Amino acid sequence: MTELRNIAHELSQQLYHYRADYLEIHLEESSGSYISYRGQNLDTAGRSSDLGGNIRALVNGGWGFVSFNSLDDIQKRIDQAIHQAALAGSAQSQFASAPSVTYAQPDELSQSSVERPLEDKKRVLDEYKDLIWQTKGIKTSFIRFSDGYRRRFYVNSRGSVIEQSRADINFNATAIASADGELQQSNISVGSRGDYNAITRLHSQIKDMTEHAVKLLTAPKVKGGEYTVILDPILAGVFVHEAFGHLSEADHIYENPQMREVMVLGKKFGPKILNIVDNPTMPDLRGSYKYDDEGVAATKNYLIREGKLSGRLHSRETAAKMNEPLSGNARAISYRYAPIVRMSNTYIEPGTSTLEEMLDGVKEGIYVKNWYGGTTSMEMFTFSSGEAYMIRDGKIAEALRLVVLSGNVFDTLHNIDMIGNDLDMNQGGGCGKGGQSPLPVSNGSPHIRIQKCLVGGA
Repeated sequence: MTELRNIAHELSQQLYHYRADYLEIHLEESSGSYISYRGQNLDTAGRSSDLGGNIRALVNGGWGFVSFNSLDDIQKRIDQAIHQAALAGSAQSQFASAPSVTYAQPDELSQSSVERPLEDKKRVLDEYKDLIWQTKGIKTSFIRFSDGYRRRFYVNSRGSVIEQSRADINFNATAIASADGELQQSNISVGSRGDYNAITRLHSQIKDMTEHAVKLLTAPKVKGGEYTVILDPILAGVFVHEAFGHLSEADHIYENPQMREVMVLGKKFGPKILNIVDNPTMPDLRGSYKYDDEGVAATKNYLIREGKLSGRLHSRETAAKMNEPLSGNARAISYRYAPIVRMSNTYIEPGTSTLEEMLDGVKEGIYVKNWYGGTTSMEMFTFSSGEAYMIRDGKIAEALRLVVLSGNVFDTLHNIDMIGNDLDMNQGGGCGKGGQSPLPVSNGSPHIRIQKCLVGGA
């Protein structure tokens, strides 16, 4: 780490000598471990470490990008990036300015589980695997664990020198039950910004997950149609991330005339009680950071405020092209990639309703929890629930086979009529975009109630 820090500070004194409109350098070191099970068998287990960096150069509107995994002759890499940029130069790219920054974040290595023995981590996962297979009716299962520690140094030709670190843990488990040729599954996903205890105390959740997969084999199917639907915080958070958050990423908008006509700031997108936020400044979440990968300060960004479209997520380039404020949302999964517009911690702000108030008055509806899959295409979405229950006369009733929710995101946002007071942030999984996956993010919501939601069933 000391070597990278010294190299970063030396480069910060040299970049102004190069003939480029703009230069930035990322240096990075990382380490991690991983364990996975397929059925009752250990599938993979190991450790990894990495060291490298990249250079981006802007010359006459053209970008050059070079990545490397050796610290030798970085000056040669800078020359290569500048040469690439000159070849691509077309005066098309713009780049919003941001204040120069000198910042060093306290080290998060002490929060990382990376240095724990693999045997300790395997022991915990063995307990979960054995717990799954104690349940009669299980056909197979999958368990995956990974943790990592990453330290990054960022230098640009405007004088910024930024040092940041992060610890990360991710865990997911799936149980698949079988009977009479029928398969049903249930899953959980948990993540943490370095708190190893977050994945060591899941025994009751693993047991409930496994038993639920078996119960689904005999659960009834719901009749397809439109229902009043209540989403739990996990599924509502996934909905706001996948169905709306990606539409708020400016690189999806400025090159798409159709989306620019739809995503007009100030346009009404939902009821006045609806506020959707992307906020990397929240403490101790997987999507949190102080500065993005272009050296821009993290900012709380309202995407929808009181039902109206109020902002979007930007890199320096998209902010300049759309003449809008910087948001601090340029992120890269590692030094091998250039930063692109990405979400951080995306959520629906809490309202005032309780779950009991949402249930009250619903004669026949559906309560859905968790998720295990989904797709989006522009404003259209389809999500599969992790659990589903009938609502009858204001009460949560019998469990159902898993249901599929689909529709137009803009219509669905308008149909939200109640928002709970119980915001919860989900930290499991990660986000994929542009070949960069899984990027650590968080998403969340309180319970929300949606009228006229299309539900697929029997």
